Amino acid sequence: MAQREHRWGGAVAAGVVVCLGACGCSGGAAAEDSRPFDPLDTLHRAADTLVDAGTSRARTSMEMATGGTRVTIRGEGVYDYRHRLGRLTLTLPQDPAGTVEHRPITELLAPGALFMKNRGAGVPADKWVRVETAALSDGNLVTGGATDPFAAAELLRGARTAAYEGRTEVAGTEVRHYRGTTDLALAARAAAEGDRGALAAAAKGFATTEVPFDVFLDDQGRIRKVSHRFRFVNGHHGSVVDVASTTLLYGFGAPADVRLPDARDIYAGKIAEG
Repeated sequence: MAQREHRWGGAVAAGVVVCLGACGCSGGAAAEDSRPFDPLDTLHRAADTLVDAGTSRARTSMEMATGGTRVTIRGEGVYDYRHRLGRLTLTLPQDPAGTVEHRPITELLAPGALFMKNRGAGVPADKWVRVETAALSDGNLVTGGATDPFAAAELLRGARTAAYEGRTEVAGTEVRHYRGTTDLALAARAAAEGDRGALAAAAKGFATTEVPFDVFLDDQGRIRKVSHRFRFVNGHHGSVVDVASTTLLYGFGAPADVRLPDARDIYAGKIAEG
């Protein structure tokens, strides 16, 4: 994890990583689920199903653990799948004394780019920081403190194995649960054009391209919840970092007017390290 963006300090997930181096089924459902189907085909089409759905609200959770230390970053916002634009507000973990060390960070997600406000590290409060996701060794699957919801769906295009685990509920919605592994390199090749570069970077940057997942789809094939488990070596300290990234999607059709910042509002100065 030697990319400069991964050394930006404790204000974002990358900095946290550096510091860390420091189901019940009814009889009817069971009968329905006994019909033959191809889980891999279903999962390969999950991202396209989100595009058809248009928009949704999203909640994210990213838990990072290494050396007995564990931190969790949470996010909430909206996503426009047709234009692949999202907005999340991230809440960073408290310090050991229970004090919030940093204001919530606003993130805008776009094909090939991540924009952050309230970034800290010497960036003026009214300015945005822009990051090229293809330049990050993890393709921004981890760096920003939240996996882009559409990227999380795109990862399923590379699913190599998948098993149907039965029906359950997520937030009151009946869903089908699938568990398997996806391959980052395969996902990169199958992804939408704007996401290929970032996923290809992740395929090269992680120690392994194999990523275990659990995903829950509603009866329309829309992702309601997806979790990925990433593992990589922190280049600063050589420590292994385990990351569990979970995305919850709900409120499909909700307004999602996401506008990217003007060039004059993007910070062009030096980002403090540490």
